[in-house]
Amino acid sequence: MANEAICYETPTIFSRVTVDNTIAVPIGTIMEFDTGTNLASASDADNDLFGGIAWEEKTASDGLTELTVALNGQWGLKATAAAITAGQMVNLAGVNVVNAGVNGDLEVGSLIGKAIQTTAGSEYIRVRVGSFV
Repeated sequence: MANEAICYETPTIFSRVTVDNTIAVPIGTIMEFDTGTNLASASDADNDLFGGIAWEEKTASDGLTELTVALNGQWGLKATAAAITAGQMVNLAGVNVVNAGVNGDLEVGSLIGKAIQTTAGSEYIRVRVGSFV
């Protein structure tokens, strides 16, 4: 996988999520929840329900069905081609990419946190994950 999140400030809030045994998950993968099965997997679409950032690696078909994810900290996240301004909320936008949040993203659970850096797009941006103030 490409564009994994880069940890700048160690998180302090973690969660265990259920994953399919057959998937591989590199450290730093932005995860999403499937609301139908309650399984976590790599985010792959705009407005996915944020499930954390993989804190450990999982190999495909290794027999494991749980994974630790980080729910806060400061991370370098890859932005889509669209600009993001410091102070804007950041939203899941696809496979390990983010964009600026818009009205309604909070209600669908796709916000990740707040941008603390500005980008013109297509580069890593520093994000305070889990922060909405």
